[in-house]
Amino acid sequence: MSEFDLIARYFTRPAMPGSQSRTVLGIGDDCALLQPNAGMQLAISTDMLVEGRHFFPAADPLALGHKCLAVNLSDLAAMGAQPLAFTLALALPAAQEDWLGPFSTGLLALADLHGCELIGGDTTKGPLTISITIFGEVPAGGALRRDAAQAGDDIWVSGTLGDARLALAGYRKEITLAAADQQAAADRMHRPTPRIALGLALRGIAHAAIDISDGLSGDLGHILQRSGVGAVLDVDALPAGPVLRRQERALQRRFTLAGGDDYELCFTAPSAKRDAVLCAAASTTPTISVTRIGSIERTPGLRLRDSDGAALDIAVSSFDHFS
Repeated sequence: MSEFDLIARYFTRPAMPGSQSRTVLGIGDDCALLQPNAGMQLAISTDMLVEGRHFFPAADPLALGHKCLAVNLSDLAAMGAQPLAFTLALALPAAQEDWLGPFSTGLLALADLHGCELIGGDTTKGPLTISITIFGEVPAGGALRRDAAQAGDDIWVSGTLGDARLALAGYRKEITLAAADQQAAADRMHRPTPRIALGLALRGIAHAAIDISDGLSGDLGHILQRSGVGAVLDVDALPAGPVLRRQERALQRRFTLAGGDDYELCFTAPSAKRDAVLCAAASTTPTISVTRIGSIERTPGLRLRDSDGAALDIAVSSFDHFS
């Protein structure tokens, strides 16, 4: 297959109905053209996944297609943005149909679920690398930003944490898991669920938000640094995933604090809006659980406590792309 045959066969599709689309011009020209609604701002994010760094060699292409878009959608969720469209840049060692077929199926099924059009990109030969740039829209001034946390805010997290990191530990032989537990944890690692509906529901309620990609402690640290505040975190309140909950407490604490690959939302909101946060989570379909895990303080730094309020000294480090 030539580059253009590959694009035409696996990634070119009919345009979405006009009422759902902000795309004026999609695949086939030098640039795509997007038209956001009046009064809206574009939210734009790029993520790159490299074989051997972000996913295992010979990873299931169906799940990989899903995940590479899910991690970008998760960024839009953290901003409270509605997905519009995305571009795909794909480097391939070879144009193999048995890989491209399931990859594009996984990718485009998730795109359809969120009404997010593939509008362009690039392909070339090279080490397997997937780069997506995604576009969303959010009301002007309404984005959930990392620099908006305020002293007195509650800290919340969606869903559960740590099962993806547990799966990685199993793959690396750091621990031994039963086959069923390994598979259940691996599903969280390979097929994360972007919390778009929750991000939209939190607009006007939450102050600041971030998606948990590199580990809660490090990602929350970005909010603290950008907002010029600190936090107290109840480590034992962190909602461990169903497989991780069956492990010893020390492992639960480490993997919920700094596991990575969770793609849940961590957000702050005024304590007076606790009921509003719970109603926002309950309004999503399917309903998303949210857990209050700490509070924002004026004093900089992240302070860890157990369920009794005693200080914890846990050495954790979040994922770093150059470590």
